[in-house]
Amino acid sequence: MRQVFVYFLLLITPAINAQTLYSKAFGNPQDKPLLFMHEGPGNNCARFEFTTAQRLADQGFYVIVYDRRGEGRSTDPNAEYSIAEASVDIQGLMQQYQLQKITLLGHRFGGMLAVLFARIHPELVQAVVLIGTPISLQESYTQIITQCKTIYETKNEMSNLKYIGLLQAMDPTSIMYASYCMLHAQRIGLLRPKKPTLEAQKIYKSMQSISELKKWNDQFTQEAVLGFTQNDNYTTLNLSEFIQQLNQKNINVYGFYGQDDGFFSNEQMSNLERLLPENHLYYWPQCALNVFIDQQVLFLETLKKRL
Repeated sequence: MRQVFVYFLLLITPAINAQTLYSKAFGNPQDKPLLFMHEGPGNNCARFEFTTAQRLADQGFYVIVYDRRGEGRSTDPNAEYSIAEASVDIQGLMQQYQLQKITLLGHRFGGMLAVLFARIHPELVQAVVLIGTPISLQESYTQIITQCKTIYETKNEMSNLKYIGLLQAMDPTSIMYASYCMLHAQRIGLLRPKKPTLEAQKIYKSMQSISELKKWNDQFTQEAVLGFTQNDNYTTLNLSEFIQQLNQKNINVYGFYGQDDGFFSNEQMSNLERLLPENHLYYWPQCALNVFIDQQVLFLETLKKRL
């Protein structure tokens, strides 16, 4: 019932003035428009903005980046942190940049929002590109626990195994469960490529010299996690049915994923391959969380080819 109410709100809520959001455009407004939707909740678009947006625009796209309301540089003490609010902000951005139809590039949680928006407003969406987006966060959390447990057992880390036992006994829909899963994933390096390419190493090194990026790269808005959990219980969403509906509405959905991304098991990727149209899934080696950095050349070339 909660999800039905949320989707009803998406249909009736008037557009919010997107000019109160931080946003920036790259490229020629006459080119095909792409809207990048960052990970989170609680993060911002700085990593993509400073490493990839201009290079993507150079491929012949009009690239728009933005920070969601109340996150990053879009300061708003009255932000709701809800799927409904995020949806009307996308419409506001389209009005601001005078766009009739758009392709959504959704990174992680941003991809979840992209699918939900496209489902309700198919007339506004050309295509959806999922960038390391979990189809089911609950399945991804289970995958993280499985990998952590194996590594801790191999290293005989008894204290961490006890923490995993406590984690498994927690409510899987709670904020604490999700937070501790992410902490363990980061601790054992599940979100980094095992052997980054030379290209990726150069990009990550160059990021250290960009003061604005360094300022915002590690910024995190805790209120966003609380808000999206309370308003939409987002960690329980499963996108499978929604992606099938987009297929039926002839909205192309693509998937760009990394083989070193600890969020996903082989079974999850096989299910995703069946879910997406034929040859719409790209699963690259030496690549993890930040697909657009870890395999930037492939990312840019593939977007240009498919879009």
